[in-house]
Amino acid sequence: MNYTLVADLIGLDRIINSDPVAITFFIGYMAMLASSVFFLVERGSVDGKWKLSLLVSGLITGIAAVHYYYMRDFYLQTGTSPTAFRYVDWTLTVPLMCVEFYLLTKPFGAKGGTLFKLIVASLVMLITGYIGETSGIDSNIMWGVISTLGYLYIVYEVFAGDIAKLSKDSNSPALGRAMFLLKIFITLGWSIYPIGYMVLPGNLLSGAFEVSSIDLFYNIADAINKIGFGLVIYSVAIAESNKTAKA
Repeated sequence: MNYTLVADLIGLDRIINSDPVAITFFIGYMAMLASSVFFLVERGSVDGKWKLSLLVSGLITGIAAVHYYYMRDFYLQTGTSPTAFRYVDWTLTVPLMCVEFYLLTKPFGAKGGTLFKLIVASLVMLITGYIGETSGIDSNIMWGVISTLGYLYIVYEVFAGDIAKLSKDSNSPALGRAMFLLKIFITLGWSIYPIGYMVLPGNLLSGAFEVSSIDLFYNIADAINKIGFGLVIYSVAIAESNKTAKA
């Protein structure tokens, strides 16, 4: 028997059980994976025009599950935040979440130009955020401001732009409820990300709380936002599909 390997595994198990950040990486991985399976299986329960929406929901949580698997290992091996892995995850999943806004309103007249603007805004937000986190304290405020502008444009589209107007004109109670919940995710759920950025050394909220706890907040926020986003999409798809079946 390889006693060194057994000892290492026992030590690793103790770290996982005593480290809340490691625990949330594991919970995030399992929750995202289970959600992905659920959304993909439930595609068979909705009308054809909503199947793509549930596929995208499954992709969002599936991509996140893969990244959380690797982020957990990286964190356990190094004890540091997996910044690069996290931004790769966000760069893939956040634009897909913007695609969900488009798919939600497409049956009610959404145009491709709106989708393009949302994706560009999300990429600006993420790319400049990553540059700010990795370029040092001398320029992270500047990059943070640019990143925030991308985020604020998405908020504008959801609250007052094309997405908001189409939702209002749709006369769909299910879409109206969904947009209300998605607005909460965008403003409250997504706010943890710029707050986490601003507590970095040299930034606006530097010293507000320990930087080492950012991953804990990010992991919880990711699970709530991505899974919650998908469940809202699912609720609209089911409601609209049932309406079509009764018509």
